[in-house]
Amino acid sequence: MAQGNQVTIVGNLTDDPELRYTPNGAAVATFTVAVNRRTRDESGQWQDGETSFFKCNVWRQQAENVAESLNKGTRAIVVGRLRQRSWETPEGQKRTVVEIEVESVGPSLEWSKASVTKTPRESGASAGGAPAFAGATNGSNGAPLDEEPPF
Repeated sequence: MAQGNQVTIVGNLTDDPELRYTPNGAAVATFTVAVNRRTRDESGQWQDGETSFFKCNVWRQQAENVAESLNKGTRAIVVGRLRQRSWETPEGQKRTVVEIEVESVGPSLEWSKASVTKTPRESGASAGGAPAFAGATNGSNGAPLDEEPPF
């Protein structure tokens, strides 16, 4: 695992993962996880706190696995690193977003069961090659995605 900028979140997917392919054929899936902090008040009743939303990007074979395995409402555990991206809109406005570059993701088994099926390893760009990602965009806002993360 990466050292330093490591984050782990547990929350629910707000929508089905969006699977796309770069011009070079590398798979990338994006999804958002909502994390809500619940605490008990003085009377013992659960109180919902503020909800935070985290945009997540996952690459290669894991992206395809996420798209096939997780869907809206799935409680997931996401491990990765924070990454800040900046770009300029066609209108000249500067935009910045902080996302999680996913290292590992899976369903939480806190309130559900899962059946695991191992996928065969593939060769080529989507299985760990180092293609250039020119032209890949973040589908929800059109911002260019940076090159593939090093892990």
